[in-house]
Amino acid sequence: MAIKPSERLYPCPFSKGYGIPAQQAWALLKVFLIYRLILASLFLALLYQDADTSLLTPYYRDLYVYSSQCYWLLTFTSLICVFWRLTQYTSQAQLLIFTDIILLTLLMHACGGIKSGLGILIAISIASGGLLIGGICAVLFAAMASLAVLAERIFTDQHQIIDPSSYTYTGILGAAFFTIALLAYILAKRSEDSLQLAEQQQATILKLEDLNQYIIQNLQSGIIIADRRQYIHSINEAALRLTKQTKPPKHLSDVSPHLARAFRHWLTDSEANVAAIAIPDQADISSRFMLLSAHYDNFYMVMLEDSALHNQRVQQGKLASLGRLTASIAHEIRNPLGAISHAGQLLAESEQLPAADRRLTDIIVTQCGRVNVIIEDILRLSKRHDSNRERIELTAWLDQYLQNFTLLHQVCTENFRITHNQTPLYGFIDPNHLRQIMNNLCENALKYGKPELGHIFVQSFLDEGLPCIEVIDNGKGISQQHLNNLFEPFFTTSASGTGLGLYISKELAELNQAKLSYHLTDDNRSCFRLCVLNADKNLIEI
Repeated sequence: MAIKPSERLYPCPFSKGYGIPAQQAWALLKVFLIYRLILASLFLALLYQDADTSLLTPYYRDLYVYSSQCYWLLTFTSLICVFWRLTQYTSQAQLLIFTDIILLTLLMHACGGIKSGLGILIAISIASGGLLIGGICAVLFAAMASLAVLAERIFTDQHQIIDPSSYTYTGILGAAFFTIALLAYILAKRSEDSLQLAEQQQATILKLEDLNQYIIQNLQSGIIIADRRQYIHSINEAALRLTKQTKPPKHLSDVSPHLARAFRHWLTDSEANVAAIAIPDQADISSRFMLLSAHYDNFYMVMLEDSALHNQRVQQGKLASLGRLTASIAHEIRNPLGAISHAGQLLAESEQLPAADRRLTDIIVTQCGRVNVIIEDILRLSKRHDSNRERIELTAWLDQYLQNFTLLHQVCTENFRITHNQTPLYGFIDPNHLRQIMNNLCENALKYGKPELGHIFVQSFLDEGLPCIEVIDNGKGISQQHLNNLFEPFFTTSASGTGLGLYISKELAELNQAKLSYHLTDDNRSCFRLCVLNADKNLIEI
């Protein structure tokens, strides 16, 4: 999920890099307008006070009346424009600060100048300008206010309308304006930096949350987060798939009563954190329980894994060890076998050898060659590398593969007929391993599948969300008694076969978490099916 930064406003034309969050800026402007409306209303109210009890005594009543009325009307109009967003923020904020400086200076002059004390209200406007507009504009407002107050003092002094007083208070007031402006700018800048840091941290947290959610949802292992009352708070897609759920369940008992009982037992006995549960129409599932402490509430994580996959990993470890052992034995056998074969060939070249004995030497050479093929297959199996799985578009890959296969084996392309799924299928498998598996299946189809009776069909389709490839020949099929041993090493019904082809193919399939199986079609034709991982699901292994 993309992180959308909050909208920012840049009201000061002299400080392009200084921005204010739009929502915060409009809120501050509304507060300032409410303050102005209250102040303007007080100015108007003072007109109706008795001269003896009034807090302010206007020396120039007409100027005071016009200025206060103008101040109130401008504030009220601006309030309507701001609340209904009729004007832009920048022009509205700048207009308010400028008019504050001018009108408050006129009101101060009407009430007796500097000694009236109204200059402090201008200082509030300067501070507001630093918050509402900020940047260099805050200093500009302070300079304008200082010049306005100084001009008022000079005008009063020259006309001798009111008794002149010292310029000291005017200078102090101007210095206060600049100080307030700088402090307001620093405060606004610090607030902006804090807000930017908070937005960066929020963006980082949201990205991490999305990443965690993506990882959890795409794990190959099922993850369920539940509380002590067994109510489910989160469940990933793998858990739904393993437990055959069409929609997220609300309670562990909805997933499996066995799982709910195992969870209750684990709460009383923390050592019993592993349990096997049974799901209808599904292989046994291994579950593991873990405590997740989250401040004041305790949550629990239930990890689900297909027992077949777990057993497969254990079996792969055993087969890897066995492969290294058989490779060592094969190397040791290879040298004496080569000596026997060479001796048989030399013996067959003897002119004094009877014909009956020459037949025996042919048997020796032939069987040595057969044993050597078995040794080559074992060594090739032991040198098997880890799978480097890639995203493969199976339709294009199969078309290209069959072209190369028929060309390499010098067979007619008419022997094969390929059909594809209507939509492209994307598998996740090592292309070299897929090529070895298809080589074995297609070679067996040519050798045992009686291609002279009809086409060998190669088809791709989607089965329960998994891309599958089938190779269907015209063979009579495998008997039930041989079916259980079909993928075992060295099992073969052919006198010339080694019995390692299908075993190696199945091993390569399992190495890529694919499944190679055999069945008879409806018309009793032999069919080998390879189902690979769906690359569009992007499962993450742990």
